[in-house]
Amino acid sequence: MLETLETGTTTIALICKDGVIMAADRKATAGFMIVDKKAQKIYQIARKMALTTSGTVSDIQLLTKLIKAELSLKKFRTEIEPSTQEASNLLAGMVFHNIRRFSVIPGITHFILAGHDRNGFQVYDIFADGSVSKVDDYFSSGSGSVFALGVLDTLFKPDMSKKEAVELAKRAVNAALQRDAASGEGLDIILITSEGIEEVFSQKLGVSIS
Repeated sequence: MLETLETGTTTIALICKDGVIMAADRKATAGFMIVDKKAQKIYQIARKMALTTSGTVSDIQLLTKLIKAELSLKKFRTEIEPSTQEASNLLAGMVFHNIRRFSVIPGITHFILAGHDRNGFQVYDIFADGSVSKVDDYFSSGSGSVFALGVLDTLFKPDMSKKEAVELAKRAVNAALQRDAASGEGLDIILITSEGIEEVFSQKLGVSIS
């Protein structure tokens, strides 16, 4: 049986007063085996734009490279920074065609794309079928998302500070770590602001997040 490297995952994006917080664990699996304990699941694709990933790793890596190149090319041609909505629609088109292309390995991918542009802070859910949904407050993807969303539904508040949002992201991912066997090993958190992207937390994890 062909084993496919996947990121059984918990990823989060939430809008706060200071910008957009994006968080993800680090575990990558192939069936029941952990094959990577430091998998990257948050990618910067433009100066003020990033995405979180879950699904088949090879397809994730290819689509991430393609969207980053397309955004750079669009900026070079127009001398205008692409908007978050433009980027999400472009990536959704790639996902749509990728999942419908025949392959012996299913190209299942799920992205959360967030950024800052002239319209402010925006978050988009790009589902595995290529559909796009605008997120008004928070969202989670991956195998541990149901547990993370339970925490976010309970504790999220509009206009949270950066510190509050980071702590909420930690709690939400920690809830997933306790129940989802495919999530774990570490946690990375970034903040997207009107100035750019900064890493605000990075830690190798044991059982829980401190």
